[in-house]
Amino acid sequence: MPTATPTAIDPRKIAQTAIRNLTQLSTLPEVTTRIIAAVENPRSSAGQLHKIISYDPALVTRILKIVNSAFYGLPGQVGSVERAIVLLGLNAVKNMAVAASLGQLFRRVKLYDGADAKDLWRHCVSVAIVARELAIKAKLPVGDEAFLAGMIHDTGILVELQSWPEQLRSICQNVASSDADFCKTEQEKLGVDHQFLGRALAEHWKFPKTCQEVAGCHHNPAEADPTAATLVRLINAADTICCQKGEGFCLTARHQQLDASALQMMGVTQEMIDTTTADLAQKVSTAMSDLG
Repeated sequence: MPTATPTAIDPRKIAQTAIRNLTQLSTLPEVTTRIIAAVENPRSSAGQLHKIISYDPALVTRILKIVNSAFYGLPGQVGSVERAIVLLGLNAVKNMAVAASLGQLFRRVKLYDGADAKDLWRHCVSVAIVARELAIKAKLPVGDEAFLAGMIHDTGILVELQSWPEQLRSICQNVASSDADFCKTEQEKLGVDHQFLGRALAEHWKFPKTCQEVAGCHHNPAEADPTAATLVRLINAADTICCQKGEGFCLTARHQQLDASALQMMGVTQEMIDTTTADLAQKVSTAMSDLG
């Protein structure tokens, strides 16, 4: 009698099921969801975006803190979100709103003995900063997207933290105490890695397709859709740089190396990387404070 073939594990199905079963993480604040929908609608105006943001005074405060921080380097103080939209554009302000909302999801929950969720948030902020600055220096047309993509690239780990907290702790401890690859260890223990989970969450949140690709391929840029290739390569480089600099939770990319051909293709030089990371720790700490 022939032996039955074992059913292959489908990581996409595992990811989709995990997202369906989420409770605390699955819903972004309503105002943030409305902001994303408004900016993605080509018929939306700056006035409409301003009206939506104005419903959340705490969000207004956080956005103005970011706008007036050294991160944007605008001349003079910006006193209203309406003025910020005029100066920076709908996309930039949308990304600030999303970033400010995301920061509230990274509660001080322990990932394992060596790190908590705030360390993961610090890493995401650092990747967002490096990606955006490199995009500006290299004149890549993805500056605003780079900031948001950096923020959300590792959100799949938040899904793991809520769905499989003990298994995630075991994965982190295993990788931290050995030479194991993070994604491979996730796949062995969960049948899925944080890239699949991050893509499913980004789809659920209706983030732009390019950001979905970043969440799903930031450790494997060659697998990205060609329309998002530059952004995925950029986040992969920023992720690698930030892990090498020890910014926050770094187990996911500690074996990753900068791809010289990808950097050349994007026009990113070593000098650009050096100037971007010269005072990175201070930039990240300031941004985290501004994001609240």
